[in-house]
Amino acid sequence: MTIRMRILALGICGLAVASRGAIAQHEQHGGGTPEEKLGTVHFVTSCDASVEKDFDRAVALLHSFWFSEAIEGFETVLQKDAGCAMAHWGIAMSWWSNPFAAYRSAQALKQGSVAIEGAKGASAPTERERDYIAAVELLYKDAGTVDQRTRTLAYEKAMENLAAKHAGDPEARIFYALALDQTALPTDKTYQNQLKAAAILEKEFQSQPNHPGITHYIIHSYDAPALAPRALDAARRYAEIAPAAPHALHMPSHTFTRLGYWQESIESNIASAAAAQKDGAAAEELHALDYQVYAYLQTAQDQAAKKVLDAVPSIASHIQMSGAGVAAPPPAGFFAVAAIPARFAIERNAWADAAALVPRESRFPWADAVTYFARGLGAARSGNPAAAMKDVEKLTDLRAALEQAKDAYWSEQVDIQRRVALAWISFAEGRRDEALVMMREAADMEDATEKSAVTPGPVKPARELLGEMLLEAGQPEDALTEFELTVTKEPNRFRGVYGAARAAALAGDPAKAATYYAKLLEICERADQPGRPELEEARKAEGS
Repeated sequence: MTIRMRILALGICGLAVASRGAIAQHEQHGGGTPEEKLGTVHFVTSCDASVEKDFDRAVALLHSFWFSEAIEGFETVLQKDAGCAMAHWGIAMSWWSNPFAAYRSAQALKQGSVAIEGAKGASAPTERERDYIAAVELLYKDAGTVDQRTRTLAYEKAMENLAAKHAGDPEARIFYALALDQTALPTDKTYQNQLKAAAILEKEFQSQPNHPGITHYIIHSYDAPALAPRALDAARRYAEIAPAAPHALHMPSHTFTRLGYWQESIESNIASAAAAQKDGAAAEELHALDYQVYAYLQTAQDQAAKKVLDAVPSIASHIQMSGAGVAAPPPAGFFAVAAIPARFAIERNAWADAAALVPRESRFPWADAVTYFARGLGAARSGNPAAAMKDVEKLTDLRAALEQAKDAYWSEQVDIQRRVALAWISFAEGRRDEALVMMREAADMEDATEKSAVTPGPVKPARELLGEMLLEAGQPEDALTEFELTVTKEPNRFRGVYGAARAAALAGDPAKAATYYAKLLEICERADQPGRPELEEARKAEGS
């Protein structure tokens, strides 16, 4: 049996279990096949009564970011009722695809605009429907000259007005909450938008506990370290509500990752990858596998991670740049292709392997940067700062390309990677004080922003790297402070917990070291045997 077949078999088992649980607990809305479980949605329209179930099913698919299926669903509605203006609205919403994605293909913008013209041409008979159509038009209007953030902010305001005007429409409130999440700034540590969205969604959850969009968007609203515990109930519910949707199987792992619930993340993403593969959605499959590998590596299940790594090239060859697809757009697939091998090397401290990674260029500089960051860090930490500097130069070029494209978020993320690599080059060349200043600045920059939904976390947290640099500099007390900050933000990370244990031991705090070593063994109860040397160190500490 091939690697991908084994992954698929495991995923189908997980999917079947989730489906049985959903069948036992939830009533399915109309539309679709009898075994299809997408949750319960009802979106009132003026369309013919005969298409009501089909329309509701298409909106349920939209809420789970299964855009290709949603488009087919709305097209089915149009086949039965050619005058249904809101079906065109649904197609336009589906072509917009994942609201958290920065990239929109020319095809998506064109097809969305065509759908809007279809909606306007159908002359929706109600003011409410015309308001929905006018709102989605703002996402596409003047896309060639007006930047995406300006357009999404305009859409958010339109949805706020729509929800206020049509107070009896729960779907308006749900889509408004999603718009708030979409426009939240990664630098806003008050989480103003996310908390406002969550308040709307949690109120709706009380009256619609089987609605897929509500649980889905609650997870997104709380997808930050300080908020993640609040999403746990929704995370555990979403996969039960809509197990037929690949993204519903994956999305709970955002919360599980934030909380360090690694085995739950693994199981979610095994099922999600299998469902995505069945749908032919390579980018979605790779996105799930990136989260899956991240969790495997935190639990020292390196052999399982290696099996996924070996399957990546074959899957990557099927990434499609066109079409609406599912939740993860093509850039997410290319990011995973770069991130999985980088994580596999870096999380195991295999620095020479990291330095030897082969870049695979895509049209997305922020995805390509992952490989150059891993190479630069690996070269610097394996004693070849000159080679590392070449990768830093590439990171500088990629940052410049992102700045030229006015992509402020990703240009900053690449700049953090560049600064980290430069710090380790300085450290390798003996300029330790300078290196520590640079490393601390990079860690502060990273803490001031948030990770993208495309990734389970930084390829290597900057503050964790600062802790490791302090350890190598012979400053274990300061290192312990940084590691403890890391594991507060990124709970149950292998390197963070191990670093804290090692730093505590070297700082002369055996009790604290024992606590962290015990925690590491608990996290790694499923680890390979004999496994990593750090686990043997933990076992010896436990037995002493």
